[in-house]
Amino acid sequence: MNSSSKQHAVVDSPYGPLTLVATDGVLSGLYMTGQRHRPLEESFGERVSPAEEPFPDVVRQLTAYFAGELTEFTVPVRLEGTAFQRSVWEQLVRIPYGRTWSYGELAARLGKPGASRAVGLANGKNPVGIIVPCHRVIGASGSMTGYGGGVERKVRLLAFEAGERALTDGV
Repeated sequence: MNSSSKQHAVVDSPYGPLTLVATDGVLSGLYMTGQRHRPLEESFGERVSPAEEPFPDVVRQLTAYFAGELTEFTVPVRLEGTAFQRSVWEQLVRIPYGRTWSYGELAARLGKPGASRAVGLANGKNPVGIIVPCHRVIGASGSMTGYGGGVERKVRLLAFEAGERALTDGV
């Protein structure tokens, strides 16, 4: 097994502190406080300033996103998971800003229409929240089913993207 260099930085956001993790200089994690499936802090590598590479561009894009000025991220990401998980995560970035897809719709787009549950499990293990927008996946009935960062944050992120800025105050 090859050895990778990891480092992390913590930045503030309207949704609480975000932990950014880089593996070999590429963003490989964006985790919220209390997030389900969040790896142990010890696995994030050395804590560095958000001003150190590769974090400045990530922070700039997140700041523009939270200001309502950016709808599509361009920072490179390194998604580590199974082939199926990566295929789900690669579809997530195709969900347009301000829109949602159901788990079933996402499964169908993968050519696996019966795999809604598996898609949901992979979605929940997305290591790069917000930038890889797993919050844009909802239940078939429009329900706000699970979100690793908490359903309240999911509702707030979707309201924010829908232009309902007043609903995004507070954590």
